[in-house]
Amino acid sequence: MKKLLFQFDTDPMPSVFDVVVGYDGGADIITGYPNVTPDTVGALVDGTIYTRGGAEKKSTAIFVGGGSMAAGEAVFKAVRKRFFGPFRVSCMLDSNGSNTTAAAGVALVAKAAGSLEGKRALVLAGTGPVGMRSAALLAKEGATVTLAGRQLAKAQEAAKAIETRFKVEIRAIETPDAETRGRALAEADVAFAAGAIGLELASEAQWSEAKDLGFIADYNAQPPLGFAGIEATDKGKERHGKVVFGALGIGGLKLKLHRACIARLFESAELVLDAEEIYALAKEMA
Repeated sequence: MKKLLFQFDTDPMPSVFDVVVGYDGGADIITGYPNVTPDTVGALVDGTIYTRGGAEKKSTAIFVGGGSMAAGEAVFKAVRKRFFGPFRVSCMLDSNGSNTTAAAGVALVAKAAGSLEGKRALVLAGTGPVGMRSAALLAKEGATVTLAGRQLAKAQEAAKAIETRFKVEIRAIETPDAETRGRALAEADVAFAAGAIGLELASEAQWSEAKDLGFIADYNAQPPLGFAGIEATDKGKERHGKVVFGALGIGGLKLKLHRACIARLFESAELVLDAEEIYALAKEMA
């Protein structure tokens, strides 16, 4: 029985990255659908749940992706709403790679720190999918989380969305320039950079002189990195007395995690992989 993975993408083109990792994770055939919405996904789901029965059903799975986490969450909800009784297949949400990336980053930092309980965590440029998921997982680990963005309204909107979805408290602040980001770093024990490609968020002097800052994670693999003075390949490397993780250092676990999640989709017909489930696996693998 062929392992079929159906990729429901909210973008105009299904992600090539997700296709490659899907095959590496064990799928035999991947079929991608673009521009999927909650209104159009129903018929696609029906095709996955009515065609195989019994033990054969576990050989069909659904992956929801695309650049927008909000759009992905809406589609993922519509997918699961279509299931009933035995008419269901395993499914996974990883819009913009945010669940697997954030899970890998937070799991590595949590392991290095021993515990994040009570730590003051800062997520710079945290209004995107990866930043928001990182903030949520840090809060679930017991950290006091501050989500920083260039515009206060957007940061507050992101914080509210996290609070609604994960039932945690997130503080939102506005950091439109290097000075405000430096002040925020001075008050943090743990800091993540989740900014866009080509955007330096903190100079080496800023983070190295933050006396309480002990752990740094940067998701940007292309220079200039979010934190100047670190290397993308850093994985638990000590720099200026801080334990540092670069994007490629995090990316190794992210890719292994993504593949492992795909493999697990084909172990049963009832698995649902969202942030919490993916993070639990990341902690096992870190």
